[in-house]
Amino acid sequence: MRILYFLFFLSLNYTLRLYFRKVKVINKPERFSSTIYVSNHAASFMDPLLIAAFNRAVVFFMTRSDVFTAFTRPIFWMAHMLPIYRQRDGVNTKEKNQEVFKKSSEILLKKRSLLIFGEGLTDDVFIRRLKPLKKGAVRIGFTALESCNWTQDIYLATVGCNYSDPSRFRSDVVIRNSEKIRLNEFRTEFEDNPNKIIQELTARLEAMLKKELIHVNDEKFAEFTERMMLIQRKGMPMFEENTAPILERWNYSNNLVEDFNAHPEKYTPLRAPVQDYFEGLKLRNIDDQTLYDATHNKIGFGAYLGQLLLLPIFLFGAIHCGLFYFAIKRFVEAKFKRPVFWGSTKLVMMILILGNLNLLLFFLLPQYIGAWLTLIYFLFIPFSGYIFHNGLTFWRKVTMHRKFRSMNVSDILKERLTLNEKITNLTDM
Repeated sequence: MRILYFLFFLSLNYTLRLYFRKVKVINKPERFSSTIYVSNHAASFMDPLLIAAFNRAVVFFMTRSDVFTAFTRPIFWMAHMLPIYRQRDGVNTKEKNQEVFKKSSEILLKKRSLLIFGEGLTDDVFIRRLKPLKKGAVRIGFTALESCNWTQDIYLATVGCNYSDPSRFRSDVVIRNSEKIRLNEFRTEFEDNPNKIIQELTARLEAMLKKELIHVNDEKFAEFTERMMLIQRKGMPMFEENTAPILERWNYSNNLVEDFNAHPEKYTPLRAPVQDYFEGLKLRNIDDQTLYDATHNKIGFGAYLGQLLLLPIFLFGAIHCGLFYFAIKRFVEAKFKRPVFWGSTKLVMMILILGNLNLLLFFLLPQYIGAWLTLIYFLFIPFSGYIFHNGLTFWRKVTMHRKFRSMNVSDILKERLTLNEKITNLTDM
């Protein structure tokens, strides 16, 4: 494990536990093995951060080559990142990737693992579906086996990242690991017809990965299935009051989507009413979470008292995190037009910028409060940022509740209740 990877592992493990409300990992892999893990790429930069921090296996990442420069290359290498070249990069892709495959083989034969995002790209907006997998993972595995004359075991496995909403703070995630495929078992098929077995194993990996994900077959229905779960307040979508166990939520979403994939015609009568309901929310400049909060989640005296007691930590977080957060938020949302990049980019920038700036405390504070208190002070900063963010969210909610008092929402609330009843009767899960 290289030093920068180790430092990222420590910092991300702490920071991501604050960023995500719940993280559940199913079938954790061993730390060291000659395995090529193939994952979906639902949330851009967030995917490698999450898997490296929580999935236990020490991995080297396949990363798009255009981010590698003379300056970043040695840094990325220390962080276990390898370039992968695409046709759009304007280079001799085949020749360049052969060099990468050779380096990948060396890594695998040293009982280290690779992580490949098999879809090759991320959707502009997060949706629950898997795009077709590329063949590179299987090719790399067979290249490694040929380089050692098939004397060492090489494995393939899939990792499914299931988010409630990766761009929102305090969302949830389920990481599901499949069983492994021992690639050595396919030597005869590979030597007889390499292209055929590569294609067959890629299709098998795709089927395995779909089992670890909530996967909507038809992209145009992904939003509809998501909206049904939001109206029900059930399943994986993010809503604050959901206290159901995360695996129960995953199972519900998976069962609903599988039923929809098998019987889409069953849900046809609901598509127009659900669309009309969300269009009505948009015309009123509100969203479903806001409507539900204002009419179901009343803010009691205890919530106000809690915010008052947390005020010192809130102010501490505003000084150390809040001032930087607003500048970073504005920069990221202006520079990155695709929302799927926002959450992970903001998180990484906060870690790098605030981490480096607050490291100055280690040089200034020990002489005044001692080394141990300085360390506690430094580790307290991310927690204070969490309290600051929660405080802002609370007061926004208070503002929206007051706004709703002057609005007549009885008609759209009745529409929501009717839809919820219809969806519940139809799904009956």
